[in-house]
This record gives sequence, C-alpha cells and structure tokens, in this order.
Amino acid sequence: MTQPATPAQQTAPMRSPKTTPDKGESRRPLGLRLDVRNLSLLGVLAVLVAVGGITKPDEFLATSNLQLVLTQASVIGVVTVGMTFVITSGGIDLSVGAIVALASVWATTVATQEYGFAGILFTAVIVGLGCGLVNGLLIAYGRMVPFIATLAMLASARGLALQITDGKTQIVTVDSVLDLGIRDAYILGIPPLVLVFAAVTAVGWLLLNRTTFGRRTVAVGGNAEAARLAGIDVRRQRLYLYLLSGLCCGIAAFMLIVLAGSGQNTNGNLYELDAIAAAIIGGTLLSGGRGTIVGSVLGVLVFTTITNIFALNNLESAVQQIAKGAIIVAAVLVQHRTLRGGDV
Repeated sequence: MTQPATPAQQTAPMRSPKTTPDKGESRRPLGLRLDVRNLSLLGVLAVLVAVGGITKPDEFLATSNLQLVLTQASVIGVVTVGMTFVITSGGIDLSVGAIVALASVWATTVATQEYGFAGILFTAVIVGLGCGLVNGLLIAYGRMVPFIATLAMLASARGLALQITDGKTQIVTVDSVLDLGIRDAYILGIPPLVLVFAAVTAVGWLLLNRTTFGRRTVAVGGNAEAARLAGIDVRRQRLYLYLLSGLCCGIAAFMLIVLAGSGQNTNGNLYELDAIAAAIIGGTLLSGGRGTIVGSVLGVLVFTTITNIFALNNLESAVQQIAKGAIIVAAVLVQHRTLRGGDV
C-alpha cells in the first residue's frame, strides 16, 4: 500500500536522476566567440604582414606603401560597413559596385563640377541614397527577393553609368577635391580617406551594437516573423538598411573620386564580391542574425594586404583571385561547422 506523501515531499520539485546543463549554458558567450574570430583574423593579418616583410621588406614596410594599403582598404571598407548591416538582416546587395560607379560618374559630370566640392559630394551621396531607396522599396514593399532586386539594380546602374560617360573617363578639375588625395593633406601621416573610413566604422559599430536600430537589424535577420510579432516594422527596417547601404556607396564613390581624380563607368568593379567576402570571413552570418563591424573591417584589411603583396611580387591577378576564393570557401565552411556545433 502506497504511503501518503508528506508536506515536504509534496512541495519538493521533481528531479531526474541525472541532470544536464541547458544547451545554452554550455555555449561560450557571444562576445568571447566574436573576440576569438577577430583575434584569428588579426593573426592572419600578422602572418600576411610578415610574408610581405620577408618577400619585399624595403617596399612593403615602407610608410608610403602602408599608407597606400590603408587608403585602398578605405573605399571598399566603407562599402563593406553598409553590406554588413544588410547581410546581418538576412539580405544581400549585389549592386554596391554599380552604385559606386554610377555615383562617381554622375558626380563628375561637367555640370556637377561647376558647383565645386559641395556639388560633387552632394551628388555622390544623393545618387547612392536614391539607388538604395529603389532597392529598399522593391525588396521591402515590392516583396522582391533581394538577390533579384539588387541584380536588376546592378545591371541598370552599370548601364546608366555607361550612358552618362559614353565610355569615357571624366577628369575632375576641382582642386579642393583633388587636394584631399595629396600628401600635404595627410593629418599626422594619416590620409584623409583613412580618417573617413575610421569615422564610418565607428558610427557603424555604435549603430549596430549600441542602438535599437542595431538590435532590430539582428532580430530581423534572426527571425523576421518573430521580429514582426514583437512589434518591429520589418519592411521599414529593411528599407532603412538598403538606404544605409546606398549611403555608404555614395560616400565610397566620393572617396574613389578623390583617390582616382576621375569618374569612370568601370569604377567599383567586383566591389560587391569583395564586400560580401570581407563580411563573411569577418564573422557576419550569411543567413543573417549576426554581424560584426570589427570583423568586417579586419576582413577588408586581409584582402587588401593580399592584393598588395601579390602586386609587389608581380604575381598574376588570377592567382590572387584563386587565393581570395579559397579564403571565402574556408570561411563559409567554418561557419557551417560552427552552426552544426551549436556555437551561434
């Protein structure tokens, strides 16, 4: 006959013979995981610097070459910051390179240059924002797949850039713009474009990690339906994200104008692939829900350093592209393995 339970037994919680920690408790903190990834990228960058220093010590380690590497990284780096936000939200933007080209040629027409420095900068930014607005409206409210919408923008922007230039290079004649690219404009040995890149990176980091906008971006990328049920206007958030990407493209276009001293319809070629690759190897999850600005910037520096080392050693560009492709594949495989291991 079963004995009645005592009051203590009635209130005591039921326990299994062997308890295991919750799956979430066994995971490392997100900040620690991202720090490990960033430290790994810093290690890769250190190895590349060592390789450059060994193969071409006098040329690679020269101050002028290091300034050149940072300057070249700045243009694609600004684009990558915008791309990081888009990918974090679960989207993609294949049109960034074409938008940079269109903004650069539109800002360097004879009519635009008549308005001087302000006219060129304003036009580049407005064209970038306009293209981002079209992308955002098509994706957020037109319910088009981001891949298709931005692919259409890529083709349209490239075609319009070609039509504006008629295939010719548009030379910049505004001295106040060209002066930003000369050595006399460097601040404590740092090129102005690098300072712009640093400012965009800082703002992007704060926006993603310290604001409601950043939390909403991560939420939309992690689970759009859950974000909608939580009260987030998913469509408006996506519109804002593509506007942000377009803004970054406009800023990058102006930086490219300063760097090249001209506008061409071929500007920004393959920027979309470089930006996506830099974001991925930096730790931004391709399927959305996780992004890191610091990692993306380190990814840009890794790719730019590889390009510089290959150029100094007179290696073929085909080998360079193969090396980049191998790095991208390795980064994606690491992400997949991380996901299977429950590290996200």
